[in-house]
Amino acid sequence: MQRYKANYIWQFGGDDGTSLSGLLVSFRVQVEFYVNENTFKERLKLFFIKSQRSSLRIRLFNFSLKLLTCLLYVIRVLLDDPKVLEPMCKCHGVIWSLWSASETDSWPMSQVTVALISFLETMLLTYLSYKGNVWEQIFQMSFILEMINTVPFITTIFWPPLRNIFIPVFLNCWLAKSALENMINDLNRAIQRTHSAMFNQVLILICTLLCLVFTGACGIQHLERAGKNLSLFNSLYFCIVTFSTVGYGDVTPRIWPSQLLVVILICVALVVLPLQFEELVYLWMERQKLGGNYSRHRAQTEKHVVLCVSSIKTDLLMDFLNEFYAHPRLQDYYVVILCPTEMDIQVRRVLQIPLWSQRVIYLQGSALKDQDLMRAKMDNAEACFILSSRNEGDRTAADHQTILRAWAVKDFAPNCPLYVQILKPENKFHVKFADHVVCEEEFKYAMLALNCVCPATSTLVTLLMHTSRGQEGQQSPEQWQRMYGRCSGNEVYHVRLTDSKFFGEYDGKSFTYASFHAHKKYGVCLIGARRDDNKSILLNPGPRHIMAGSDTCFYMNITKEENSAFIFKEEEKHKLKGMAAGSRLPVHSIIASIGTVAMDVQSTEPRDSGNKLAVPTENGSGSRRPSIASVLETAGSAGVLPCDILSDQAEDEMPQSDEEAVSTSECVKGYPPNSPYIGSSPTLCHLLPQRAPFCCLRLDKGCRHNSFEDAKAYGFKNKLIIVSAETAGNGLYNFIVPLRAYYRPRKELKPIVLLLDYPPDSHFLEAICCFPMVYFMTGAIDNLDNLLQCGIIYADNLVVVDKESTMSAEEDYMADAKTIVNVQTMFRLFPSLSIITELTHPSNMKFMQFQAKDCYSLALSKLEKEERDKGSNLAFMFRLPFAAGRVFSISMLDTLLYQSFVKDYIIPIERLLLGLDTTPGSGFLCAMKVTEEDLWIRTYGRLFQKMCSSSAEIPIGIYRTESHVFSTSEVRYTRVLETVERRSRAAGDQSQTPLLGKRSVQRVQRVVSKSGGPGDRSEEQRSTVYRCSERQELFELVRSRMEHLGLPTLGYGDVASLTANDVTNRLNLGYFDHQNTVSYVLINPPPDTRLELNDIVYLIRPDPLACVSEDQQRITDPPAHVEKLIFFKSSEFHFGK
Repeated sequence: MQRYKANYIWQFGGDDGTSLSGLLVSFRVQVEFYVNENTFKERLKLFFIKSQRSSLRIRLFNFSLKLLTCLLYVIRVLLDDPKVLEPMCKCHGVIWSLWSASETDSWPMSQVTVALISFLETMLLTYLSYKGNVWEQIFQMSFILEMINTVPFITTIFWPPLRNIFIPVFLNCWLAKSALENMINDLNRAIQRTHSAMFNQVLILICTLLCLVFTGACGIQHLERAGKNLSLFNSLYFCIVTFSTVGYGDVTPRIWPSQLLVVILICVALVVLPLQFEELVYLWMERQKLGGNYSRHRAQTEKHVVLCVSSIKTDLLMDFLNEFYAHPRLQDYYVVILCPTEMDIQVRRVLQIPLWSQRVIYLQGSALKDQDLMRAKMDNAEACFILSSRNEGDRTAADHQTILRAWAVKDFAPNCPLYVQILKPENKFHVKFADHVVCEEEFKYAMLALNCVCPATSTLVTLLMHTSRGQEGQQSPEQWQRMYGRCSGNEVYHVRLTDSKFFGEYDGKSFTYASFHAHKKYGVCLIGARRDDNKSILLNPGPRHIMAGSDTCFYMNITKEENSAFIFKEEEKHKLKGMAAGSRLPVHSIIASIGTVAMDVQSTEPRDSGNKLAVPTENGSGSRRPSIASVLETAGSAGVLPCDILSDQAEDEMPQSDEEAVSTSECVKGYPPNSPYIGSSPTLCHLLPQRAPFCCLRLDKGCRHNSFEDAKAYGFKNKLIIVSAETAGNGLYNFIVPLRAYYRPRKELKPIVLLLDYPPDSHFLEAICCFPMVYFMTGAIDNLDNLLQCGIIYADNLVVVDKESTMSAEEDYMADAKTIVNVQTMFRLFPSLSIITELTHPSNMKFMQFQAKDCYSLALSKLEKEERDKGSNLAFMFRLPFAAGRVFSISMLDTLLYQSFVKDYIIPIERLLLGLDTTPGSGFLCAMKVTEEDLWIRTYGRLFQKMCSSSAEIPIGIYRTESHVFSTSEVRYTRVLETVERRSRAAGDQSQTPLLGKRSVQRVQRVVSKSGGPGDRSEEQRSTVYRCSERQELFELVRSRMEHLGLPTLGYGDVASLTANDVTNRLNLGYFDHQNTVSYVLINPPPDTRLELNDIVYLIRPDPLACVSEDQQRITDPPAHVEKLIFFKSSEFHFGK
């Protein structure tokens, strides 16, 4: 009972405002307020009913009391003497007395005492629960049973003749059942824990069965005393056999009262038990939907992780499971999926597979509810992965849901590591407390941007993130697939320097020296290091970084060092000594086995000068100079220094044309004065001396500052990069920054045109107006006029970003339909254009640049199915658009978050590679093309040594484009197509109205008749004529639209028509993707891999600012407040010229 006290001041005065005595009289009065009525009944009700703990004790006492009465009855029956009861059976037929054969009065007195206590308790509880209707209390079944079992006993105290009346005490079992149910409810209230409804229903069903069996056994045993005189055990046996529907018939009731009791019990069972079973089945089905609970005992003895998603699909589930369980040390982990939606049929089928059924547990629930987090045992989990729903129409709302889930998990389990996936970069700072965060739009746009300067960067990063053993495609008959699949097994690993066999001997040596000799000796690629006292990872810190024993080394290899066996062959040493100068290097054989890689390590003993790689002299004879200089152990004053800044300065001093001077020489280096969102890493970039007016950023409209209305009028020297997006989101900022980073040569900066469906807002324009040659226009890629106005015929790359409005569709995999068809149209209109496309679903990449009846595509589809059946995580890797870096799916980034559970360094390394983060002293990713002058190096191993010794750059892979062998019909068609286009171009130069339709078809027919044999002209000629005619008509369509828009058509024929010369030019650029070529990525290929012409080598170049003096370094350091959303004067951040 709670009581509150309050003090009030009462004042008395007259009606006229004056006091009675002329003075104001005041005094204090203490008033007590009670929450409940201060009556004896209310206090009893509080103790017996309302109070959780005292009510629990009362119900426990009541339950024990009922069980005691049943036990006394059983003992009384077992102690009865059949010889004494036999004369009475003959006289009365049925024994109605329970007391008659007793030798002592101890048992009757005990039952009378128990009955008296039960009667008093029942009457008290009835009085306390009375609510005005006495008949409702009287006719309750529990009250009637209490009266039957207690009143006769109490009456016998005053009237002894009633002691011969039989009292069915065994009916107290039903009262015990009711008391048990109430006790369970009070127990849940008292301990603040809720047992599942399934547990309560099972308990009720068991109690009902026991009560039926116990009532039947006791009743039949008593009634059969006048008949066969069955024992209590035989009666129990008969009831169990009857209720189980077995019915042996060896024990049966013989008299009609017992038979009538059996009929009544069976009728009751037929009514009660089906209802109980129906409720139990319903709860079981609901529990199957909810997933039950994760066992606390299992949580304490086994390790598990929790996956929180708003909705889960089969692709997402399989990507997570395949990547998570690809690591050997995670095989014993359990995965608990916490999802608010009901499990669909496809996911249920996957989880029923024996491989996953014992390791994956699905729970339907919300991460915002503590009860559901408790079901998932979040406080005992090793990690919690929170994924956003990228298929939602409103991605901002999806991020808000993710943020709330992260906050809820952090509040419930503060010590549980969090791995969070965010869609929008502006929402990232809300979850900065998480251990690892992956922002999709940041990674996506940075990856697409690097694809424009480093071909197939998206493929390179995707292959590095996926777990693979390098066994994909090894059974393929084609060499490129075997090499591509083998090199895809390279991943990033880490090892402490003192514990490493690869790098342990380079303690106290420079980083470049260690990378040079480790690759030369073991074939591993050392890409970065981290000091023990510093959390920052440095990619290729250069020769000035001296390795220490406590450093952590990051390297690329087919497997980690712990799974490698080193085999030194003595015969290799003899072979090395006898090798001539022009012979090939010994092959580094990497033999993959189960969990172990054996390496044949070549000798690193000093060789004589005759074995060194040399460049021929000009006259082809005479003395030879060494081609690869040695790398110093420590960098001194004469050490190898990167020359990017020097070359940039020299570049500025070179004479330029007037147009180039306007676009590049006015650029200065500095930090962008405004960031569109909080949390972006400041990057030193090429900037304009003054921010451009917003009107000058519009490409297709002139203003008072300039009158240019199309890309041709600007007179750009470099090819354009066009980005097609729906809206100007903050993620586009990360597309621009890597392309305007300070380490990009000014003369190589390409204009960027943003083709947006909706106009950008002022905040986005404020963020990009400081970058040179960045423009926007409103339009769509399905509008040919918009494409021509933004300068697509002068573009080198077109990046098509997946639109938010098309990410969700009624049929999931149809979300990419519009994007695929639009890209296919542009591919036909502008075949020489390099188109980089983002898709929602990776499985749809097979439709990119689709061609019907393509035998090679069908063969690749068959190979993909075979790799998927083998359990490969990269079954789609052999699709030509993906291998060439032409297509990318954001869902491929999911594995980056999954791998961070085992490799906590993988996210920082990827951010440094993509330019999202800039750490002082850390290198950056760039590319270099192999020309004819570089082929004297011959192999990738020698190229690695050459780059380390000359410029301290670390090669990490090759992007290779090679010719593909077609069938005879395909080769003939290609030759016919080139001949026809060559002639059509010549005709187009002579006349402004080129031939269409019938004339172009006739011209194709003449060419085909000269090139084909007599036996295979019919079908092939029709197909060739149709394709060439279609190509010519598309060419004329584009040309007519350009004339209608007033755009110059001069030079369009060179862009739209594809000939042998165009093929060569595109190959030199490394962007060509046509039927007769195959492009693919080789990550850390074997050192004996032969270099080919036009190979593009991925390099990690050291930071140019690492060699700048301390005074200059202070100038280049970003201001501490540069990340804030506040505008500053650009002069505060710019370098002087």
